[in-house]
Amino acid sequence: MADHFADLCSAAQRLRFATPRIAAWGTYLSTVFENGGRLLACGNGGSAAEAQHLTGELVGRFRRERRPLSAIALHADTSALTAIGNDYDEAELFARQVRAHGRPGDVLVCLSTSGSSQNVVAAAKAAHELGVTTWAFTGPAPNPLAALCDDAVAVDAPSVATVQELHLALVHALCEALDDALGVPA
Repeated sequence: MADHFADLCSAAQRLRFATPRIAAWGTYLSTVFENGGRLLACGNGGSAAEAQHLTGELVGRFRRERRPLSAIALHADTSALTAIGNDYDEAELFARQVRAHGRPGDVLVCLSTSGSSQNVVAAAKAAHELGVTTWAFTGPAPNPLAALCDDAVAVDAPSVATVQELHLALVHALCEALDDALGVPA
């Protein structure tokens, strides 16, 4: 357990470089929402939980009261997900939904601890075809997802658990940056 906490602290220190990037994402995302856009998010397993956590904070609220923001966790519609999985290929699970819900000017946030999840990479490719901005939270770089997305924060950590824990910290940082950019009063 002590080693896990040490790894977490060390990896969190290495993430300090991401502070200006996350602040810029918050500013960009505020413009997306002010223009009627939305955020889509996807991931598998624990990354799906983090994606849904992000969309929950946006539709609900993070720390401060504000209007609800349009955000969709693509794995959360189980009927669509199972129909797509049954009728198409697993790689299409999120890409087909991006094609259905994504509009030019929207943002897709992709979460993957490996950065190589085939269905998440396919979602990013579909988003690019539509003019949807793509951001990724991944594990160590280089990886296909970080290379494909418009921007990415790759968490340099030795374990999937540590990567996922820091993805949650990044999700919260993005929510804080967005609220600041929207001018949500403290």
